[in-house]
Amino acid sequence: MLFRGAAPALVTPFSETGAIDKAAFCGLIEHQITSGAAALVVLGTTGENPTVTSTERSELVATAVEYASGRVPVIVGTGTNSTAESITFSIEAERLGADGLLVVGPYYNKPPQRGFEAHIAAIAAATSSPIILYNVPSRTGFDIDLETILNLANEIPAVVGVKEASGDLSKVADLIQGRPDGFAVYSGDDEWTLFFLVLGADGVISVVSNILPRMMHKLTQVGLQGDLIGAAEMHHSLVHAMRACFFDTNPIPVKAVLAHLGKCRPTVRLPLVELPPEKKSRVMAAFATALEDELGIQDRSW
Repeated sequence: MLFRGAAPALVTPFSETGAIDKAAFCGLIEHQITSGAAALVVLGTTGENPTVTSTERSELVATAVEYASGRVPVIVGTGTNSTAESITFSIEAERLGADGLLVVGPYYNKPPQRGFEAHIAAIAAATSSPIILYNVPSRTGFDIDLETILNLANEIPAVVGVKEASGDLSKVADLIQGRPDGFAVYSGDDEWTLFFLVLGADGVISVVSNILPRMMHKLTQVGLQGDLIGAAEMHHSLVHAMRACFFDTNPIPVKAVLAHLGKCRPTVRLPLVELPPEKKSRVMAAFATALEDELGIQDRSW
């Protein structure tokens, strides 16, 4: 198991011209670590990985590894719908010092379940890094079956966890009940974190943590300690902000809030576009109370 708790799916900050904003990226990393993040996830969906070049990928991974400096694990999204490309990205991430790989279900080509098992087996054979599966059928059009997850967990030692974002709690319950020892289950949707913890999951790979890391850290920690009433109270404090992250395509709203806080520009890469003013007002209203709560449990420099 690579971590227990809340790990941010980090945004990739861009400058006004669209280049990687390394200073902003390092600032986000430092704030996450000092706010209790259990790990960092780089180049996931929230990191706009489809529009990041191979050179930029290497720069981001190297920066995250260097700046984290062993304080928390760095997990890199390396999965694509090409097994060969996924292997190339995985080998490079490993070379640069990543602690683990996040491998999404292949999108668009929609392989059979046995094809996905072969995809993961090929990546595991080419690397020595721990692998977290990422099931997000709303994005990929491909749902990793319960049986497939358990097969991979039992048959490939490198497969150490799953980020589950299908929204199927029955599947999550069966997965947690049937998983082998040491296999981690993480919520892939902030709003489902509480319910995952009730079922015995290990945490969340989080979008809203980009902005509210201390609150998400607290939610997961009290839940993992068995204080489900306390976790429910944190959930209610966060739920409007969690939902606001998806008032438009992720990470558009999150970058708008970070820009409002002066932490990076709202710049996203086409085909994504920045949040229109009418949506920004709704997003900021949804975040208002949670931001006050976050500031109440951290230093005001953020």
